[in-house]
Amino acid sequence: MVGDWVDTELPRLNRAVLRSEIPHSAVADQTRDLLLPHLPAIDRLDPSEARRLVVRLGFVGASVARHYQEWNPGGKETPERAFDDLTVDGHPFRDYFAALAAHTGAGHYGRDSYASLVRWNVGTIEVRCGAELLAVLPGVFDDGNIRSYTGTPGEERFFLLVKQAEALELAVNEMLCPLSDEDACLVSEGAIERVRLATALILAMRSLFLDFAALPPDESMPADHFMDVFRQFAVHWTAGDIPPSGALDPEALKRDFLLGIAITDYDRHVRRLFPALLDGERATIEELMARPTLPQRLLDHLDLDAGTLADRSPAELRHLIGAHPALVDWYRLLTAHARAAGAHLMLSQKFLFKPQRRRDVAGQGDKPLVSNRRGTTGMNETFLERLTRARRNHPLAPLRTALTGETAEKVRAAEVPSAASVSVALVG
Repeated sequence: MVGDWVDTELPRLNRAVLRSEIPHSAVADQTRDLLLPHLPAIDRLDPSEARRLVVRLGFVGASVARHYQEWNPGGKETPERAFDDLTVDGHPFRDYFAALAAHTGAGHYGRDSYASLVRWNVGTIEVRCGAELLAVLPGVFDDGNIRSYTGTPGEERFFLLVKQAEALELAVNEMLCPLSDEDACLVSEGAIERVRLATALILAMRSLFLDFAALPPDESMPADHFMDVFRQFAVHWTAGDIPPSGALDPEALKRDFLLGIAITDYDRHVRRLFPALLDGERATIEELMARPTLPQRLLDHLDLDAGTLADRSPAELRHLIGAHPALVDWYRLLTAHARAAGAHLMLSQKFLFKPQRRRDVAGQGDKPLVSNRRGTTGMNETFLERLTRARRNHPLAPLRTALTGETAEKVRAAEVPSAASVSVALVG
């Protein structure tokens, strides 16, 4: 009963509230009367059952919180009041949710999060290169459904897109993480095979973003729905908490610390997001933060310095590439990383920042709940552009002056797997 109500009835209620067909309080009222009395005792659930229920109750909490804040003056300043009348066996809804999240055994946040809305919600994704299975990113459901706020295809497509991207990132990181070990040789044949495959995976992710952006709105998600409906469910449950966001994708964060990003205090920015990550994600990211980046280790191994590379002439750089051909493969990897970041920025601009600028010019202003001038974790377009530039200005960037015309890149291009050989598929 709980699953059917959340998966089917909740999206119908949300659509009706947004069309002003029923009172905004209907979601909270029906949650209180029809759902909460049927929730199970937490100690009767195993961790997998707890994860499935966390996913579903995350959508419930977000719906109740959104409608309360949107319709009650001052509701945004007191978000926790949305749950005042919601109890489970005498316990406040948010306390029940927090205890349920703890019971998952994963260290889930005490509210909806990226992990539950995307990774646990969407079914299992497999990444392959040809016939070779490279990575599996499981979900916690096997029913083939993707739960969403309003049950619209665009929301389901967006959740699927984000999880497909994370699965590709997972495959990239599984290629690269062994190279971060202290005794790993970064120019060995095996290492270069990993670097080349990681490059193909990153470019496949970039293509995924570009293909989604090129689709017509009725085959992706209309920008107005993204801004006015989808994002507006990412409200606070309590003042100062961390709403769900693509910025909480742990595999993307790991890749930044593996490959490096020239942003002062980037680690402090990421640690600010830690409460919304899972225990294992925090531990892995902390470990990667403490290690030298792969480009740093490569340059140290070759007795090179990023600063002096910029001072060398194209001829000197071509000579250096001739002496250390592995530099080309690492350059291609870092450049692919930057290009993928550029595609992600383009998506953000297409679905968020550019439409909001048009609204500002037209005098329509911003949404009062979740601003469309920045991400839900506070990153605005300027900061995203800064991140993209930092990834583009990687330690091997000076090599691009030598990799033009009849270059080492062309000579070695045939050895690099094609992004077209990579597939990312929903299998469960």
